[in-house]
Amino acid sequence: MIQHPAVMSLLLSSFMITAMSLYASYYGLKIILKWDMGSGSELQLGLERRTYLISTILGYTLFFQILSFFLLIYTADSIHNLFTGAMCAAGSLGANVYGYPLLTLKLSNAVFCGVWLTFNHIDNKGYDYPLIKWKYRLLLLLAVLLTAETVLQFSYFANLKADLITSCCGSLFSPEKRGIAGELAGLPAQTAMILYAAFFGAYLVCGLLAVIKGRGWYLFATGTAGQFLISIAALISFISLYFYELPTHHCPFCILQKEYGYIGYLLYGLLIGGVISGVAAGAAEKFKSIGTLAGIIPQFQRRAAGTSVILNSLFAMIVLIRIFTTTFRL
Repeated sequence: MIQHPAVMSLLLSSFMITAMSLYASYYGLKIILKWDMGSGSELQLGLERRTYLISTILGYTLFFQILSFFLLIYTADSIHNLFTGAMCAAGSLGANVYGYPLLTLKLSNAVFCGVWLTFNHIDNKGYDYPLIKWKYRLLLLLAVLLTAETVLQFSYFANLKADLITSCCGSLFSPEKRGIAGELAGLPAQTAMILYAAFFGAYLVCGLLAVIKGRGWYLFATGTAGQFLISIAALISFISLYFYELPTHHCPFCILQKEYGYIGYLLYGLLIGGVISGVAAGAAEKFKSIGTLAGIIPQFQRRAAGTSVILNSLFAMIVLIRIFTTTFRL
């Protein structure tokens, strides 16, 4: 299974990203312990040159890490025909105990990488690198998570066997299935619609208040994370039904396939971009009092919040268009 081209690409990129993060963490630890902007020592000058190079390379590396989340679900979908019973990525990921933990960790790391990239962007705006120690502390944690992901990803693909019998998405995401997936699939569509609309409205209000009044950023960040989870739940509960035009098919993975125009990649991309932007806007509030960032962070927060609201609104708009244009009715 490891010899599959897409699998090899995933594993190779994962090893390279992890190696780069560990290398950067080594110098990051030096920066945390010895960085002194007021010093003109040879060590300080060397650290300044090194951090510019490392942060630039990390920018591209972590951006690719975000994209690798989509490569994982594409790969899982592309190999589903190798397993008896699998109809999409849901079956491939359920082929062993590592699949869904890997998906969860990879999604979490994608969001974490996005937030780190925003911190790096803000730090580079300040002439004195005001967030440099903070961002390298975060990088140490991120390096651990990326290492864990690499190990988990290798374990997942190394333990895939072509003769495995796995569950299809119809049984994994059905009201009869025990667990969160079954509960979401069994939630009445009308109830799910009302909950989604109510939470989305509250999220928009939080965003507008934060942008207009410049307060409540932590609440907005929390609301953004909640909106992301509610959107995923809505996708399983009722949104998927309108794309499949089937009243009992709740799979969140089949929507990624060619038969549905790969629309799932766009929907998930909008949600991930929205949660990264919103959480970053809230997290930046902690550094608002830093002198060199006093004029930078408020402007960044407004842009990030606006981006988050736009992306989540586009998600909602695509869903509404589908609901009103399809002949399918619940």
